[in-house]
Amino acid sequence: MIELPLPLTTGRLRLRHLVPGDLAAMHAMESSEDVTRWLYFEPRTEEEARAALDRRIARARDAPETGVTFAVEESATGALVGHVSLTVEPHRQGEIGFIFHPDHQGRGYATEAGRAVLGIAFGAYGLHRVFGRLEARNAASARVLEKLGMRREAHLVENEWVKGEWQSELVYALLAREWRSGV
Repeated sequence: MIELPLPLTTGRLRLRHLVPGDLAAMHAMESSEDVTRWLYFEPRTEEEARAALDRRIARARDAPETGVTFAVEESATGALVGHVSLTVEPHRQGEIGFIFHPDHQGRGYATEAGRAVLGIAFGAYGLHRVFGRLEARNAASARVLEKLGMRREAHLVENEWVKGEWQSELVYALLAREWRSGV
């Protein structure tokens, strides 16, 4: 059983498990075209957001060894501003992902929360490598991964048909030894 050090606080944020009461904030994020532009799904209806939230809650409860999605709150206000996920893959690898409400983007929250999740990935989960994948035009997310110390490992050109167009993908990664050395 994975023991997660939650809630986890950073300088400005608090990371915790998602709860059913997070639906309104989750829907506000995931129904925004600005948020979903580079994701695999279109803006979600409230029912779709509820189903996604229920899946994330169930995974944390029933199968935390496969990963977890953390709610990210502003410590000062308690407002849910985003979420960061860690999905455990074979070969002691994990994928990090993040979604933040447009009103809270550009403040360094994704980087701050991402650092905390990398600590959990390499600590509690004992992962060897964590990677992040993104649409190549998503410059803001690429900057977050770079600020986390991740290196760009691949640029896959027009490798996926998404939302009616060929999209390209960037892959960033970080090894546990690099994380420990402060790279």
